[in-house]
Amino acid sequence: MSGFGVPSPDAAVYVISVAAELTGLHPQTLRTYERMGLITPGRTGGGGRRYSHRDIELLREIAELTGAGIGLEGVRRILELDARATALAEVNADLMAELRATREALREAQAALAARSSMPGSRVPALRQSSNESSLVVWRRQR
Repeated sequence: MSGFGVPSPDAAVYVISVAAELTGLHPQTLRTYERMGLITPGRTGGGGRRYSHRDIELLREIAELTGAGIGLEGVRRILELDARATALAEVNADLMAELRATREALREAQAALAARSSMPGSRVPALRQSSNESSLVVWRRQR
């Protein structure tokens, strides 16, 4: 539960008739989408389908795509690509955060070493950053 009496977006709470009404789709269409693997509703102990708020949103997206004339295989591909793009965006955000942290740690290490060592040509790593902030080059000076 995400609050008092309010189910989380992933809580499977809607029966098929309610899900059909909320999406404007026929219950048989929901069953077809499930057979095709476009949606996977939760199940009760007795085998009844239960749809979550996220399932309802996905069904609305499928309905919008099919309403625009896209076939079900096209819809499947779009959903797969959308999921991959979302996953890659998350990985990219994690990598960018790691890169920023690494750059900051390197700057701090350089500053600390430079403060301790006043001799030129020390073994402090050198840092070069590109103008577009997408690359970082680190190397050690040779003696």
